[in-house]
Amino acid sequence: MRSSPNTKQPIVLPFLGCMGDPHSVPGVGDNDLMATNPGAISLPPRYSDKAILAARPPKQPVDPWRPYAYLVEAEHSAQGRIEDVATVFLTNKECPFRCLMCDLWAHTTDTTVPPGAIPAQIDYALANLPPARHIKLYNSGNFFDTSAIPPGDYAAIAHRVNAFKTVIVENHPKLCTEACLDFRDLLVGTLEVALGLETAHPVVLDRLNKRMTLDDYTRAVTFLRRHAIDVRSFILLKPPYLTEEEGLDWAIRSLKVAFDAGVQCCAIVPTRGGNGIMEHLKNEGHFAPPSLSSLEEVLEAGLALKQGRVFVDLWDVENLYTCPDCGPVRGERLRQMNLTQRYLPPVSCTCSS
Repeated sequence: MRSSPNTKQPIVLPFLGCMGDPHSVPGVGDNDLMATNPGAISLPPRYSDKAILAARPPKQPVDPWRPYAYLVEAEHSAQGRIEDVATVFLTNKECPFRCLMCDLWAHTTDTTVPPGAIPAQIDYALANLPPARHIKLYNSGNFFDTSAIPPGDYAAIAHRVNAFKTVIVENHPKLCTEACLDFRDLLVGTLEVALGLETAHPVVLDRLNKRMTLDDYTRAVTFLRRHAIDVRSFILLKPPYLTEEEGLDWAIRSLKVAFDAGVQCCAIVPTRGGNGIMEHLKNEGHFAPPSLSSLEEVLEAGLALKQGRVFVDLWDVENLYTCPDCGPVRGERLRQMNLTQRYLPPVSCTCSS
């Protein structure tokens, strides 16, 4: 690749191509990886919390007594049926982890919300939503962070969602503690915890500033499954520092790592910009969004594994369209594959994509 005076040389990740079985990934460190290829140029740059925060645009105004969004959408259930799922995007204190790629902080508060605010938000959303069989309580961070969701509200929250068959919350692997079991015991339905694996690429995972290792992730999944709590995982397609080909390869590897750890469902999220630091990475040549073709390929590969449900996140999928003719049709194909969990023939078009 030719460089220019304003373009950095491409980063060489020394172990790409050296890694084999994803089971060998946990425990690999920077020094070990450099030793496998002493001729490598460098490891990816590391950004501190301070640098990530400094790059941010302002937060959006929010009301601690109202969810910042809510919706109902269809999803292929664990029982193999297409059922409606309500999602309530709770307003609460910002997550303490400063993940490099995260933009969810934009709709958070700087302080813990008052007691009773979270139940009131759920009341408001449910009063304005049609019925659904399952519910996601997504809080732009970690449900079991006591600064985000006051534990004193657990019983009131459970009371409001006990009509649902499944209650899905999101959480950081390091915050999977006895609190998960306490909340589980308050529910009539099944508790499911969504964990962000992000990537099984150990150095890229480290550089995402998520403050966890693959061992932390596996330990959390094992803990939750041992206690009859279902688990789904979020996996990034083409996080920073990976080429298009590497991004696709590592998304598929990450699916295998997640399913082998014991999760039952994975959601692939195309990595996006918009949080400030990602624009810096883009300008430095360290990040570009994935292609629609890669999103199609990772869903096809994930379904072919037949290890559990695999979805691709289609929010803003139109940003990946490069052809006005086939783009929307390809997006609809992905939506149908999400719903049916079956492979569908690819869309033909005369465009180059």
